[in-house]
Amino acid sequence: MSTLDLEQVSRWYGNVVAVNDVTMRLGPGVTGLLGPNGAGKSTLINMMAGFLAPSAGSVTLDGRTLLRDPEIYRDIGLVPEREEMYDAVTGWSFVLANAKLHQLTDPAAAARRAIATVEMEDAQERDIRTYSKGMKQRIKMATAIVHDPTVLLLDEPFNGMDPRQRLHLMELLHRLGDDGRTILFSSHILEEVEQIAGRIEVMVAGRHAASGDFREIRRLMTQRPHQYTIRSDDDRALASAVMADPSTAGVQLTTDGTGATTVHVQASDFAAFTHALPAVAARHGIRLLEVHPADESLESVFSYLVSR
Repeated sequence: MSTLDLEQVSRWYGNVVAVNDVTMRLGPGVTGLLGPNGAGKSTLINMMAGFLAPSAGSVTLDGRTLLRDPEIYRDIGLVPEREEMYDAVTGWSFVLANAKLHQLTDPAAAARRAIATVEMEDAQERDIRTYSKGMKQRIKMATAIVHDPTVLLLDEPFNGMDPRQRLHLMELLHRLGDDGRTILFSSHILEEVEQIAGRIEVMVAGRHAASGDFREIRRLMTQRPHQYTIRSDDDRALASAVMADPSTAGVQLTTDGTGATTVHVQASDFAAFTHALPAVAARHGIRLLEVHPADESLESVFSYLVSR
């Protein structure tokens, strides 16, 4: 069992700060690294893999510094987001080459096990250029586990996978985590992370925004203030009615150039408001025509976590 430690880690490129003062500890089991695109997830993973030096702070594996230590790669498997593969070779040749690079006692047997684990036996003799995006992800996974590492780092591993492939990879990560391996995978999709990860680390704009199990992170997200735009057959009456409900923090009624009105509501309690709105409308005989969340982008959700 292995532990990855990041202590006040930062990485900048000129005047651009990609990762800013991140401290976290990753132990055995599956951890999800969650955040919108551009949050610094890939930079963080590259530092954990020893490919990128932190500009400040330290990254260690069981107390050992990762950077410029070739021996560390016996313990780490990496699935990068970018497809760094040779299209003109077969899947079998690619995985076998990685097994030989690790100087395994029986590289062919190790390659066969890894390919079978990701269920790519039927396509192993095909050139990688003929693979779909999901198949490329699976053969990358085979190269990452061919040397039986104690740590797995996966950058957006579900990209391009069909539902069956996603389910298989989820089951595989569960098994590997249950075996005591330290697994970190990045994603920008909360639902994807919460199906696998026992713990979630949230990154936003290079900062470590939140940490905990997925129930805690989900609670932080759902209990933040939410904004809605609503149209009904009596917007003025609806605005007055919802303003009196305790789940509402603020109401604004706007009128466009055609005279059409829209109700803008800031709800202080997401769950309570979603139950209260239809009840309030029914009680006052108001028909709801449209209800749209105005701030449901991932960036707005994560930015709320940072501002807390």
